[in-house]
Parts: sequence; C-alpha cells; structure tokens
Amino acid sequence: MLLLVGLGNPGPGYTRHRHNIGYMAVDEIVRRHSFGPFRARFEGLVAEGEIAGEKVRALKPTTYMNDSGRSVAAAARFFKVPVDRIVVIHDEVDLAPGKIRVKCGGGHAGHNGLRSIDAYLDPGYWRVRLGVGHPGDKDQMSNYVLHDFAKADAEWVGKLIDAVAAAFPRLVAGDEAGFMNHVSLAIKPPKPKPPRPPKDSPTSE
Repeated sequence: MLLLVGLGNPGPGYTRHRHNIGYMAVDEIVRRHSFGPFRARFEGLVAEGEIAGEKVRALKPTTYMNDSGRSVAAAARFFKVPVDRIVVIHDEVDLAPGKIRVKCGGGHAGHNGLRSIDAYLDPGYWRVRLGVGHPGDKDQMSNYVLHDFAKADAEWVGKLIDAVAAAFPRLVAGDEAGFMNHVSLAIKPPKPKPPRPPKDSPTSE
C-alpha cells in the first residue's frame, strides 16, 4: 500500500495559494483515478483508490501546514505503511515555476510542512517537489506562498497538475525517472522538427 500526502492549508481562503499546490495535485489524482470520496480521518481528509494495481490512500492533513506531521504519522501508524511507501507532494520555492523533482529522503530545506513530518517520522519518505518560484527576497517568503497564484500562472499550474495526475502510475510502479520525464515533457514539450525536403525535390536555377 502507498500513502499519498498532499500538503496545504484547509479552508476556502487558502484554496489557490502557492502553498496549497500539494492539495491541488492530490485532488486531481483522486479525481482522475476514480478514488472514493474524501472522508474525515486522522485530522485530515482521506480517499481510497487503486493505481497501477496497488492500493493507494490519499491524505490531505487539515491540521494546517505547520502541524502536518501529526496527521501523516497517525495515518502511517494506522495503515502500517513503511516510510518508503509514503509520497508527499508539496510546493518548492527553490524550483522554477512548473519544474518538478522527485527524491527520497533529505532535509526539509525550511519547508514547515516537511519540518513537521520529520518531527514525527524518519525522513526516508518520498517527496514530489513542485516548483512555484521564489519571491526574490526571503523576507517576503511567507506572504508569497500564502498568496494566490497570479492569473498569468493559471496555464502552467493547470498543465503541471494534470501531468502529475496522469503520470502518477509510473511513480507508484517505481519509475521515478519516467514520472519526472513525462511531467516535464507535458509542461514544456519539445519543439517540432522542421520537415525535411524531399530528396528528389527540384532545385531552382
């Protein structure tokens, strides 16, 4: 079994915040792969489904970002999920908008949601880092992530969320590189090559 966690803050006022892109991604994964409805459990919302032949439980902690670990740890203990079968999707200010990186383990890099999870669990869980860009001034960080995406961001945010949901079966199956490659190509597809002229085409004189 895999425990999929999307980080964010509960309530309609936070819905489109950069900090909530983890929630957005999990919502689309649940929708696309026909999970059951979300139900209140473990101080969060849990939906159950199956992806790539494996049972997946999706969790959105409702403890607010800074205490996400309490909800994640409770679900992990109840379902007896090993830490390396936990996937956490979160916003990443140190990645350019629309970029994605997947890694297992590591530090929290100042992300309060990861910091909280690390306080409850071994850090050897998987992280899907979704780039939201940096405000340019660390003193503006809190205001930046706790603010709606700009209207101009709507296109790439939509493409990113769709691509993550579509490619997620690859990640469940253990193909991390294939998952990242699929998402990256969906966000920025390669430029089409110009057609080659026919070999026997006449030349002008």
